[in-house]
Amino acid sequence: MATTTTTNLTLLLPCTLPTRVSLATRLLRASHSPPRRLWTAAASRTAVSPASTEIPEAAEELRLETESALEWGGVCARLSDFAATAAGRAACAEGGVPVGRSREESERLLEQTAAAVAFLSSLAPLDFGGVGDVSAVVAAAARGRLLAVREICGVGRSLRAARGVFEQLKGLADEMPDGRFSPLLDILQNCDFLTELVHMIEFCLDSNLSMVLDRASDKLGTIRKERKMNVDVLESLLRDISTKIFHAGGVDSPLVTKRRSRMCVGVKASHKHLVPGGIVLSSSGSGVTYFMEPRDAVQLNNKEVKLAGDEIAEELAVLGLLTSRIADSRMKIGHLMGKILELDLACARGSYALHINGVRPAFTDRDNSNKLDPSSPCSVFIEGIQHPLLLEQLLGVVKEAAAEVGNGQLSEEHHVSAMPIPLDMRVKNDTRIVVISGPNTGGKTATMKTLGLASLMSKAGMFFPAKGRPRLPWFDQVLADIGDHQSLENSLSTFSGNISRLRKIVQVVSKDSLVLIDEIGSGTDPSEGVSLSTSILKYLASRLNLAIVTTHYADLSRLKSVDDRFENAAMEFCLETLKPTYRILWGSTGNSNALSIAKSIGFDQKILDRAQEWVEKLLPDKQKERQGLLYDSLRDERDLLESEANEAASVLSDVEGLYNEIRSEADDLDNRVASLRARESQTVQQELKFVKTQMDLIIKNFEVQLQNSKLEQYNSAMRKAEAATASLAAAHQPTEFTFSDDEEKSSYVPQIGDKVYVEGLGGGSTATVVEILSEDGSCVVQYGKIKARTKNNKMKLAQRDTKETSASSAQRKGRTVKKSTAEAAQGASISFALAVQTSKNTVDLRGMRVAEASQELQMAIDGCRSYQVLFVVHGMGTGAVKECALGVLRSHPRVARIEDESPLNYGCTVAYIE
Repeated sequence: MATTTTTNLTLLLPCTLPTRVSLATRLLRASHSPPRRLWTAAASRTAVSPASTEIPEAAEELRLETESALEWGGVCARLSDFAATAAGRAACAEGGVPVGRSREESERLLEQTAAAVAFLSSLAPLDFGGVGDVSAVVAAAARGRLLAVREICGVGRSLRAARGVFEQLKGLADEMPDGRFSPLLDILQNCDFLTELVHMIEFCLDSNLSMVLDRASDKLGTIRKERKMNVDVLESLLRDISTKIFHAGGVDSPLVTKRRSRMCVGVKASHKHLVPGGIVLSSSGSGVTYFMEPRDAVQLNNKEVKLAGDEIAEELAVLGLLTSRIADSRMKIGHLMGKILELDLACARGSYALHINGVRPAFTDRDNSNKLDPSSPCSVFIEGIQHPLLLEQLLGVVKEAAAEVGNGQLSEEHHVSAMPIPLDMRVKNDTRIVVISGPNTGGKTATMKTLGLASLMSKAGMFFPAKGRPRLPWFDQVLADIGDHQSLENSLSTFSGNISRLRKIVQVVSKDSLVLIDEIGSGTDPSEGVSLSTSILKYLASRLNLAIVTTHYADLSRLKSVDDRFENAAMEFCLETLKPTYRILWGSTGNSNALSIAKSIGFDQKILDRAQEWVEKLLPDKQKERQGLLYDSLRDERDLLESEANEAASVLSDVEGLYNEIRSEADDLDNRVASLRARESQTVQQELKFVKTQMDLIIKNFEVQLQNSKLEQYNSAMRKAEAATASLAAAHQPTEFTFSDDEEKSSYVPQIGDKVYVEGLGGGSTATVVEILSEDGSCVVQYGKIKARTKNNKMKLAQRDTKETSASSAQRKGRTVKKSTAEAAQGASISFALAVQTSKNTVDLRGMRVAEASQELQMAIDGCRSYQVLFVVHGMGTGAVKECALGVLRSHPRVARIEDESPLNYGCTVAYIE
């Protein structure tokens, strides 16, 4: 039933196209096909006159010839190297890269390419593995052919891989809130991934073993189970019989095999009586051995044959059902594979753009081009464009040379020719015809081809190698007459072949067309060629968007003076080296320089001198001198503009670097402020926890004293508790700094390396003194990477440089600082913090050398707050670190007194810091 349904479905399908082009490729190319294909389709459906059908036929013929002349197939073939799917590579290799039918379509393709460039620049490429070309399989299912297990599994695998690509892209796009990958995600956004069909295929078939699973149908499972039981019984029976034959000498070894789809045993011809009632199915080649089916195995073999047939029939039914489902879903599968191809081509365009360092072009309108750049009213404005195929050829040579060297660096032995000369193209809005003159081999034709390829690439959504943001119009047709069209078969001379091509161009040209004509009017009498060329160009000037024409006729360059729609350009030629520079001089007229080129290739000088005499006789008076002065003036002006442009670019680079540095500093400062706030918050929480613990201890001690003390001792216990509370509060009192406005009142004398608090620098952060200015007493401080100038009265010392502190401490060694009795009495009356050891008021010197321990202790003392208790852990050891620590403590001016280690606190000295 399923097979019949599938066969009937073929009546609804159109005629099948060749299977060598994938279904997805055909659908995509059909959706992006230019108007020429619509004309052809319309011509096939509507009865029209033969004259009206010539236009679409000529347009299609010109399109193919233009793409061949511009080597568009080479660009498509290079793009195929970056395609990930077989359908993508096939489309590119056949020149089937989709080209936008309208400006909106081309802009959408450019958006996809830009998104692919952003995606590939920061993330790994999408995984298209598993997506195969299933167009032939789907087409076969639609025609009614029963698909094999392998083919059906291939369809399911491709559908699942397509969904995997979408899920991978969606997951990455969701992580980017700016929506930069949206153009790629939109390609697959509303696709039907046929999840139910994929699940059905995976439920019924095993793609690894290429077999139908037992669970595909209840009947199939029952048949296979029954068949297995029957085979087990049959094999057991035959093994027993074969063993008996072996013991009876009827066979060299027990033999159970299958002949004519039936299980049997082997027996010597002379001992066939050992199998009474058996059926001889076949014999060996020598006739010595018979293969006999025992009488008891006949029924079991009959059952095996029947069950095997039933199993095959049920498997075919399952395959037929799956084939019918695939045929019913052929349109959805084709649409999904077309979208996968579109995504693959978008990623390929992005990879190609990164490979050639391409930039995104923008389309202009002649009426609105000033809105893009008011300072440059040009319909075509491209700076530094390079021919993509020439650039690609050079990149390949460089890659091969680097591979030969091995280390990726080229030596003089592996010299590579220079990069293709970048071209600058500037065509004003009111210009319709550009006449390019100049020497042979000067690059006129290459310039035309470069612009033609740039137009086709921009229509196809491809980036091309250039600088900045190139702009050019969107051309509906690119028509070219390049090369020699001589044909002996069609009786066409060089001139008649060119004229025949021009006739077709004039016939199909439109308001949005780009026309490229190489050596117009050549191959005939110069006067007639100039006349005909002038008439053709004036006719085209009002019927197209832009035409680029190359010529050696000086009269065509003079059309600019009588018609504003014409513009001149010349290919530069260096008279010193007698070689072309391949640069375009817009607005000027170039000479052919035939004599100079002939001289550079070694032509006879006498002949050249005679030719120069004839040239001087034919040229008007002073014309040569005027051309030379104009050429020199234009070249000087170009050099000046290039110098100014380079200087402006250098300034812009410096400004961008400064901006990025300031931006980086601002981001770094914000991060440090956030980190400092988090650290301060953690410190406050720890101090609060510690204070709470100390307060709980004081209250607990006070309650114990109340319970154990008499009434007259109540006041004494009360005062002790108040003193302990006051001492705890004083120890955790926040430090506040006040700055004086009077410079003379400031007693602080800064030194280089001091850590200071600066007014206006919040959060208790410190800065470092890096320079002292003697003229006004101020100094330069550094906070992070920021330096600022401040006055002495706006600073407070936080910590003296450890090196200077160590030096001053060393000078004080050997002399004992004795305090007066009054100072000792005053120190005794001072209330220090509670002598409770914590991680914050402990410095551990164990394991350090003497010098390291001295420096660490100096830093710890300088970092202590006033009236704080410092626990110095020096350990026992050899006593060297302990002696050093005691020496520092006894000589330091901030140490009021010390308590030596006690039996309860070995290896630790307590210091009271003023």
